[in-house]
Amino acid sequence: MAIQQKTALTLQPINQRICVTFNYNVHFTKGLFQLDNPLLAQVIAAEGETTPKQLLVVVDGGFLHSQDRLLEKLLVYAQCYGDAIALAGEPMVVPGGEAVKNDTRFIEQIHQRINAAGLCRHSYVLAIGGGAVLDMVGYAATTAHRGIRLLRVPTTVLGQNDSGVGVKNGINAFGKKNFLGTFMPPYAVLNDFNFLTSLDDRDWRSGIAEAVKVALIKDADFFDFIMTNADKLANRDMDIMERLIYRCSQLHLEHIAGSGDPFEMGSSRPLDFGHWAAHKLEHLTNYSLRHGEAVAIGIALDTTYSYLTGQLLQSEWQMVMTTLSKLGFNLYVSALTEQLDRLDHPHCIFRGLTEFREHLGGKLTITLLQGIGQGIEVHKVDLSLYRDAILMLQDWELSH
Repeated sequence: MAIQQKTALTLQPINQRICVTFNYNVHFTKGLFQLDNPLLAQVIAAEGETTPKQLLVVVDGGFLHSQDRLLEKLLVYAQCYGDAIALAGEPMVVPGGEAVKNDTRFIEQIHQRINAAGLCRHSYVLAIGGGAVLDMVGYAATTAHRGIRLLRVPTTVLGQNDSGVGVKNGINAFGKKNFLGTFMPPYAVLNDFNFLTSLDDRDWRSGIAEAVKVALIKDADFFDFIMTNADKLANRDMDIMERLIYRCSQLHLEHIAGSGDPFEMGSSRPLDFGHWAAHKLEHLTNYSLRHGEAVAIGIALDTTYSYLTGQLLQSEWQMVMTTLSKLGFNLYVSALTEQLDRLDHPHCIFRGLTEFREHLGGKLTITLLQGIGQGIEVHKVDLSLYRDAILMLQDWELSH
């Protein structure tokens, strides 16, 4: 039955437009919790309030293994800068790594601590750790009181140059990466380069993948810097790493602020170049792959596909593959081919395309390369060519 339209009175819709400006600083320092470094206290006291602000601290337990006096330093620092900081109880220690995003109990525990301490929206949650812990704590902070001020202290390369500087928070659910989450910028990000010295080689290397990603789609000169210094990065040259983190952070922040879609209302997400496969690989390997390791494979796969479709020169494809290999990444894992020809199987890598489309907004949009430093968006892919690309990765790994 057709809906009868009222003719006596037609009310026009009320249009409302809300523009909200977010400002936050990404700081770079060394010795963040040393008493002669006032940066953290200055950030908390920046609004000029005369009373100390409550601060709930959540720390990555994995990070504490290499920083055994960190909790003691935090307590002494808070006492020294007591005019700005009032700790809301003992710091909360949570597991590090992707496991912390797979268990909602940690969200509940943070909410309980926030409630018990009586934190308000002008209080602070300080998250110290790797990207997974920052994601989880950010989700908890932004869902309490509709958002408590979040301070991020990334302790990994990946956190300092990518996940820790952006506007996204989230946890995993239903076997899908970041199924639950929020868009909420942090109050500030504080990167301490000294924390990187305690990383193992896998975590040192892992974050470099995100720098390769953003260089390939946005800045050919930056990729040349990475390619030229690949051996130094693999050998843990701190000066080169600091320069890489700064430029990578800058490119990520420029995109978030200047893309016109910081909260991803559309279906375009060029900063996730290589990620459709990476997210699926993390799940298929039960997260034994680090995020950056999976991203490196995803970059290699989409770069190879770009070459097979004629958008990328063979010499450019070889430069990307050689650079990733020099950095120490493996570019093939068996999960790529285990159920390759069974498209309906949940372990088929191509299921990652469907999940990526769902996560973005219903329309498949992935970024490929049409040159070094030149990303291009496509909405359809040829699965037979992607199969060929996967086999090329397998051959590359066997020959290198």
